[in-house]
Amino acid sequence: MDKILEAVVMSSYPNNVKQGLVRRVIEASKQPMDSEQCWSMLELSTKLYLTGDTKYKREIGKEVLEVYGHYHPEEFEEFFNVRFLLSLLQEGYGPLGKRSHYVLDYIQLGLQFVLESPSANSIFSLLRIEVLRKICERPSPKQCAKISKLLTQHPQCIPTGKHQLLFCQQLIRCIGHFQCVSEEEEQIMEFLEQVNKVSGLLQRIWRTQTSTILPSLKELFTIISSTEEQEAPSNALASVVQFVPLELMDGVIRNLTNDDSITDVQMMMAIGRMIDWVSWPLGKNIDKWIIALLKGLAAVKKFSILIEVTLSKIEKVFSKLLYPIVREGALSVLQYMLLSFQHSHEAFHLLLPHIPRLVASLKKEDSNSATSSLEQLAELIHCMFFRFSGFPDLYEPVLEAVKALPIPNEDRIKHLLGQNAWTSQKNELACFYPRLASKSETGKIGLINLGNTCYMNSIIQSLFMASDFRHSVLNLTEGNSQPLMTKLQWLFAFLEHSQRPAISPESFLSASWPPWFTPGAQQDCSEYLKYLLDRLHEEEKTGKRIYQKLKESSLMSQAVEHHYLNKTLIEKMFGGKMMTKIRCLKCLNVSSREEAFTDLSLAFPPSDRNMHGSTPILPVEEIGPQFIEPPENAGQLAGSPWVRRKAPMAGDPATLPVLVETLGFQEPGKAANPLSGNDVSVDTAKDPFSAFGEQACAPKDSRSVPDLINYFLSPERLTAENKYHCEKCASLQDAEKVAELTEGPHYLILTLLRFSFDPRTMKRKKILDNISIPVVLKLPILVAPEETEEVCRCGKDSAAPGSGFMSVLYDLCSVVVHSGISSESGHYYCYSRECTDTVPHEQHRDGVPKPASDKQLDFEIQWYLFNDTRVSFSSFESVSNVTSFFPKDTAYVLFYRQRPGRQSCLLHEALAEAGHLHGEPSLHKDLMEAISKDNILYLQEQEKEARNRAAYISALPKSPLWWKDLDRDKDDDNSSGGCSPAAGGGGSGSFHGLVF
Repeated sequence: MDKILEAVVMSSYPNNVKQGLVRRVIEASKQPMDSEQCWSMLELSTKLYLTGDTKYKREIGKEVLEVYGHYHPEEFEEFFNVRFLLSLLQEGYGPLGKRSHYVLDYIQLGLQFVLESPSANSIFSLLRIEVLRKICERPSPKQCAKISKLLTQHPQCIPTGKHQLLFCQQLIRCIGHFQCVSEEEEQIMEFLEQVNKVSGLLQRIWRTQTSTILPSLKELFTIISSTEEQEAPSNALASVVQFVPLELMDGVIRNLTNDDSITDVQMMMAIGRMIDWVSWPLGKNIDKWIIALLKGLAAVKKFSILIEVTLSKIEKVFSKLLYPIVREGALSVLQYMLLSFQHSHEAFHLLLPHIPRLVASLKKEDSNSATSSLEQLAELIHCMFFRFSGFPDLYEPVLEAVKALPIPNEDRIKHLLGQNAWTSQKNELACFYPRLASKSETGKIGLINLGNTCYMNSIIQSLFMASDFRHSVLNLTEGNSQPLMTKLQWLFAFLEHSQRPAISPESFLSASWPPWFTPGAQQDCSEYLKYLLDRLHEEEKTGKRIYQKLKESSLMSQAVEHHYLNKTLIEKMFGGKMMTKIRCLKCLNVSSREEAFTDLSLAFPPSDRNMHGSTPILPVEEIGPQFIEPPENAGQLAGSPWVRRKAPMAGDPATLPVLVETLGFQEPGKAANPLSGNDVSVDTAKDPFSAFGEQACAPKDSRSVPDLINYFLSPERLTAENKYHCEKCASLQDAEKVAELTEGPHYLILTLLRFSFDPRTMKRKKILDNISIPVVLKLPILVAPEETEEVCRCGKDSAAPGSGFMSVLYDLCSVVVHSGISSESGHYYCYSRECTDTVPHEQHRDGVPKPASDKQLDFEIQWYLFNDTRVSFSSFESVSNVTSFFPKDTAYVLFYRQRPGRQSCLLHEALAEAGHLHGEPSLHKDLMEAISKDNILYLQEQEKEARNRAAYISALPKSPLWWKDLDRDKDDDNSSGGCSPAAGGGGSGSFHGLVF
């Protein structure tokens, strides 16, 4: 019968003819027959099943084996013996070099017919040993899946006792070697199914023998933490973790993070590889394990590991949001990584280039998963904006991408940031602030934030960029007996000459700290600035002089020389004077008092006040990028200090106002045209800077700095409870109070009073109004008769005989921005540029002014953005637009520098001459030596850090080979991080590209 069957199977008949003949042979096999015939048929069917070259032949062999197992059990048991099985497992079946791949399938098929036989236990014992041996040989995923299927169907064959634990550990090692090299969807799906079968076997063993779980996990950790493996372990190991009971998580993580035998490099290798597991498409709870380990490392203060892993892996995790099948887990891990990385903006900033493209891709996908992820991502982004404000240039594209998505309220943001931080103790992360490999490309140096000290950093950078003040401080002699000014000199010197990307202002902070400030809390930068300038002034005023006297000028009269040389440095640079006058409205008697100031605090007018009314109120000029030559006539001067700068009140006699013009952008050589309010004339066709013109002017329904100055200088009526006691009338009378600027400071500091106390909430609130900031101000200064002649000697401004107002030009130097809604919170950063004196105009023969060729236009002077350690190039356009893009980021303190040729011409000339004679400030020997030593130390630190970092980086795991498709992102060769919108959330491309 076996000959007949073999002849039929090997014949060339059509399969339907063969099938009929085979059916007749099989039916005959169900009848009783002798043992020899049974053996012959079993040998033939075994041969067909194991070595058949077609699926049809293997099916025939399987069918015959099943028939003989059912109808001839004794002969089948005798044939399917231990020795035969051992031979199959150890030597294989078939010709050498072409051993059958179906041995395990064959054994599984035959086992069902010998389960009740006397030889069953012997077979089970054999298989327990052989499957362990097979697993130790690291079979392919396909063979490993067959073993798992065999053991799942016949658990009696699973190794027991110590061998069972060894089997679990070796099975995990086997999974670690799995690789899918195919890019075909069908093969990938088959691979995933095979991995599931293998990990499912582990789950079955763990359910029955829970004692094997922890040793198995220890083996898993050994694999993923190994630094000796030539090839990274497979991400298929993620399938193992999903079956670990979550109730064991706390204990497992606690044991791992407190195990002193695990080195930092091993731990970083392990967590890095676990983070790669977010790419595994069929894993459950993997994100929970990753987050738990990250939290465990934070609990034991392994911050260096967390930082390195986060910075190296966060872009990889972010890229997985493109793919719906792994999106949920990837988003959970991303949320924790970002919300916990609160000591530095580094991690968030790595994602900025990729966010707009991802948002566009998710919007295009238009699925429930994409919509939900977009909302969560937007919430996450706004949390980062809140935590790391001060980067408007970087954030504008991201803000534009998410502008249509919901914005979380501040309480929600604070809750998320509060519950996810690595530690509540900020000082524990002090040594982990952003590592900057080299100086900013700007050449400028940043200041390290020492814990909510951005208020000080922004002020220091603004003062440093005030070049005249900086040069004066750096030129101070050694031993000036002024400790605070000396510390400022050292800080400025390091900012000028250090090789570090950022320096610590700790010494200066401790010396300049106002005693009522709370350590670690956010403070008001304006309050700090006033305290600092007052301290420096008083220190010098009491005899501890540090300022080298200005070189005597032949233009100086003895009185003027005495006037300037008796001023402190702070008075020379920031000091101005203001005359406060009160006029009794009954007898018209005027009393006056002159006061010095270092800054003007500008309140906001009431909301119902029309700032653009028909009556001019000393509007301040906003001058475009050209050199302004003051008019030769005396039209800028007005005779009466009692000009009306408000709409006339009922019953008051009409008074002509003093008009100070608001100038727009003009072509060089054209006269400045007086305009009312802030309407600016821009020739968009001819002016290359016309784009800036729109930004420099306030919209008609908004306010500007000139508006606030005019409001500050406006007369105030003293009536009712505020009546003035007139000495001449000897009684309380209605009066009018007015402030006049009598001396303009070299550097004008303007503080916009944005913070006020709200009696309803009993809290300080912030005025978030957008204020237009002019690049040039034209400030009205009251000139006394005896000063007019001295001022005019400079040959720049013209003054009429007698008392009147003179316009003084000021260039914008720095803008300190407050980001937040309260003075007790938020963040400070500043925009700054270095303003220097312009050269007087050369004159054409026709008398038309000609700009100096070697000087830059106002808008060509480079702006910088200082945000603690980060310094970047910026522009006046960014200064003007910051509040438009970020409503909570508002200008707070402004620095303007006076142009030469006015009241301060003597000071300007002395400064210019000192600069010409001495060039760059020369530092004293001790200071130069300290800077030189620190630069050498920094280079040594860099070399040491590079070695240490190289050791860490080399330990970071690389992605397995079968992740390569996403790494290179075939849809967009120019993209980084695998965030191409072309992926469309997985709508196109191969399945391999979608998942792996």
